[in-house]
Formats: sequence, C-alpha cells, structure tokens
Amino acid sequence: MPNIKLMESGLPVAPLKIGALESCRELGEKVNDYIVQFRKSTMDKNTDSPLYYNYMRDNYLIDCPCPRFGSGEAKGLLTESIRGADLFLMVDVCNHSLAYSVNGHLNHMSPDDHFQDLKRIIAAANGKARRVNVVMPFLYESRQHKRTKRESLDSALALQELIDMGVSNIFTFDAHDPRVQNSIPLHGFDSFNPPYQFMKALLKAEPDLKVDKEHLMIISPDEGAMQRAVYFSNVLGVNMGMFYKRRDYSTVVNGKNPIVAHEFLGEHLDGKDAIIIDDMISSGESMLDVAKQIKDRGANRVFVCTTFGLFTDGFEKFDEYYEKGYIDRVITTNLTYLPAEAKEKPYFLIADMSKFIALIIDSMNHDISIGKVMDPTEKIHRLLEKHNGTL
Repeated sequence: MPNIKLMESGLPVAPLKIGALESCRELGEKVNDYIVQFRKSTMDKNTDSPLYYNYMRDNYLIDCPCPRFGSGEAKGLLTESIRGADLFLMVDVCNHSLAYSVNGHLNHMSPDDHFQDLKRIIAAANGKARRVNVVMPFLYESRQHKRTKRESLDSALALQELIDMGVSNIFTFDAHDPRVQNSIPLHGFDSFNPPYQFMKALLKAEPDLKVDKEHLMIISPDEGAMQRAVYFSNVLGVNMGMFYKRRDYSTVVNGKNPIVAHEFLGEHLDGKDAIIIDDMISSGESMLDVAKQIKDRGANRVFVCTTFGLFTDGFEKFDEYYEKGYIDRVITTNLTYLPAEAKEKPYFLIADMSKFIALIIDSMNHDISIGKVMDPTEKIHRLLEKHNGTL
C-alpha cells in the first residue's frame, strides 16, 4: 500500500482527471481503480477545503476519443470539462491492434498515429487544465535517441514538441537511453524501472528459485542493457555476465548493422539459473540467441525479463525455443499492448504495473516526493526476505 499518511500531508495540486486514450484504456481503468481504492482508504476526513473538491470519486477517467474522417484525418475530443484539473494523459504508442479506415482501406495505427492523437487531446484541452502530465510507458521514438551521421533526432524533437504544447511532466518507463531528457533539461521527465515487479512475478511463479551467487546469475544481452543488469545483480547479491554484439558495420539491413555473433564475458554458468534482462523484445531474435548460448554453456533454467514485449515477428520462434528447453519463462509488463495469444502461452508471465502507475499519479497529484517510488531497492530486499522466510 502507498504511504497514505504522507499523501495526507500534501494537498492535491488540483482535482485529478485521467485521460486514458483508447490505446491505453485497459491499463487506465486498472490505474483508476487503484486510485479510487487509495483515496477511500484515506484516514483524513477533514476535506472541507476547496482544494479537496472532487477528491474522493468513484471514477477519475474522462472520455477523450479521436474520431476520424473518411480521409483518415482525425480530431481530439474531450467530453467533459477539464478546467482547473490536474490532467494525466495516458497513451500506448505501441498498440498496433487499433485500426482506422483511409479511403476504404484498413490502416493499423502506428506509433506516429498514437503520438498525433496525444497531441490532439492536448490541443483539445486548450490550456484550460491546471497542469497537463503525460504518462507514456514506451517513450515515443526512444530507439532513435542519438544521431549517427545525417539522421533525425526524433525522440528529442518529440519531447520538445510536448513541452512547447504546455505539458508540465512526462513519465515513461525504462527509457532506451534516459539521457534523452537532456533535450528538455528544465522540465519534468521521469523514467521508472520495473525490477521489483519482475522479481515479484518470477518468485510467485518459481517459488523454488534460489537467489544467491551459487544458484543464480544475471545476464545482460548486450552493452546497452549493462546498467540494468549491474543494478539487478547488485540488489540481488548475485554475479552477472554480459554478451556483446559483434556486428558487420560494412552493411545495413532493415536500418541497422546485422549481428554476426554474440560474444560472452563472465564466469561459468554450469547448473545456475539465469535471468536475462533488457528493456524490450522487438523481434526477439537476439534475445533468443542469447538464451540458446546460455543453455549451451550449461545453465539450468533461463528466465527472460523485459519491460516491453513487442513481439513484432510473433511467437512462433518463442514457442520453438520453449519446446527445445532454451527458455523457461518470458516475463514482460502490461505497459504496452499484449495480444491475447501471449497470455495463453505456458511460459508467459505478466508483471502488472497498474498499481505502480497509480501510485506515481496519486503522489504527483499531491505534489509529494516520488523518490521512494523511483528506487525499488528496499522493496526488492523485503521481497527477498519474505521469499527466504527471514521476514
């Protein structure tokens, strides 16, 4: 449970309203339910101040549809007043399940479409909200975060565009490179990480997992995931290993240099369980290759933890590797759209992030520190103590 007493010590910035765009509707409803639950648990009944106007409600969600014309053009609508509200807009730019018609042809929504819809709703708010905050779990264009030769800097441009439209705070998860916030250094930008939720889901599914140096090892699948793996291994008190991608820089395939081989740096894996941690699974090709190499090096069980499971090439290869024993579990969050097919897989686990987001939104609405929310170390230690029976 959140620190309710701390919440009570801070006044809400303004009445809370959550605009979950259609791409993020399911997650938004879960977040809303948690906030309703938090506020009904409040011990301070002295809410006579106008600042507590509409404080305890059964629903904080507002409708914010983006209907489209036959040409595919759209407009953003707000179906109720948001004047003076602390508005939190939630969007999932990776939800490819939504579609719209363009001159009679079906067109699936791309990240560009979702980002444009977000801007439409911000424009519909028309400066009337007390504050506009954006919760964008997968940061739009975060994979295009740096420039090589003559390329666009899409992520930085997108952040600057949101700030120029009047957005006060941007909340994201496991940004591909958090340094992208340097493009808006004077504005609110927070990137949260889900290691606690990963361990909670994994320990619940694998109660016999032994978390110590003799039985477990953390694996970084490439150089980019090193920071995540170092933190995870330190907080769990286990060793880590790392793969680095040897690429062919003389050719470009699908916009990137192809991987020639994965080379491993680290101690032996004989008989140990391994947790591979990364920010996303796109096609999953490199992650599965790393899992196979870990197994070939004598690992016992292999658990894949990734914040965003995009599965752009489907699940066929994952099914094959599971059947061959190369992977035992794939754990991903519900921060982005997951097809129903994924939830039926025997190896698939979901780390639910809705309570975490609800806590972030509620804390920000009360204008209290989110330092403890950002640092999961203490929560992981308590989880391990409970798992080991020492709590």
